[in-house]
Amino acid sequence: MPGKKNPSLKDPELYEELREDGASKQKAARISNAAAKKGRSAVGRKGGKSGDYEDWTVPQLKAKAKEIGLTGYSAKKKSDLISALRNS
Repeated sequence: MPGKKNPSLKDPELYEELREDGASKQKAARISNAAAKKGRSAVGRKGGKSGDYEDWTVPQLKAKAKEIGLTGYSAKKKSDLISALRNS
């Protein structure tokens, strides 16, 4: 968005950083606006509550792999599933 002004972006600098890091337009806008509203450190602390993949069972890992569209996960060992999920 260089050269364009978007009034709906509350923190255009953070938006551009996120886009350069590979975030989608929607995700970058959502994060940058939340950071402008609540502060960057508050948004940085926010996160999921799913726990470590090491604590998951193999059926749970396979279900997650299926959910996100990975293929070839049915014959993988737990460590390989975790690696595939982290690198997807």
